[in-house]
Amino acid sequence: MFKYYFEQVNGVAIWPIISLSIFFIFFVVLLIWVLRADKGFIRKMADMPLTEGYQEVQEKGGQS
Repeated sequence: MFKYYFEQVNGVAIWPIISLSIFFIFFVVLLIWVLRADKGFIRKMADMPLTEGYQEVQEKGGQS
């Protein structure tokens, strides 16, 4: 049903190419960022959910 409508649109074949390009560029940039990121920053961000909860318990006077 929609195939008929898309056949009437000029340049509709360019959209899959654009979406694939955006997808590919995003993951390449993300891969570059991960490989070049400071390892200390990555470790700090990985531990953050655990250390924040631990610090809140410490501040409230809870168990160690």
